[in-house]
Amino acid sequence: QVQLVESGGGLVQPGGSLGLSCAASGRVFSIDYMGWYRQAPGKQRELVATLTNGGTPTYADSVKGRFTISKNNTKNTVYLQMHSMRPEDTAVYYCRLAQRGYYYWGQGTQVTVSS
Repeated sequence: QVQLVESGGGLVQPGGSLGLSCAASGRVFSIDYMGWYRQAPGKQRELVATLTNGGTPTYADSVKGRFTISKNNTKNTVYLQMHSMRPEDTAVYYCRLAQRGYYYWGQGTQVTVSS
């Protein structure tokens, strides 16, 4: 099995910044990609950003230029640095790992953007 442990999240003002991290453990040996999804109340879960094992990032248009995804291969950890945050960024953020055709989710962490 693969376990994903997230940290970060919380309350931030509009225009502020917040960083998330997700550490993978267990049977991690051939990661295709790691990434972040989010789900707001009443909305479907949506892609935020992904990062392939080779280091190629992909971003949703809504966060491009504001969010940055990065990783630490030694720690099997993926990060999401969020800047210029907007109220519409409010959601539960989930870490995702893809490996050999299997997909794993973190527990989710609440991010709230409000003044």
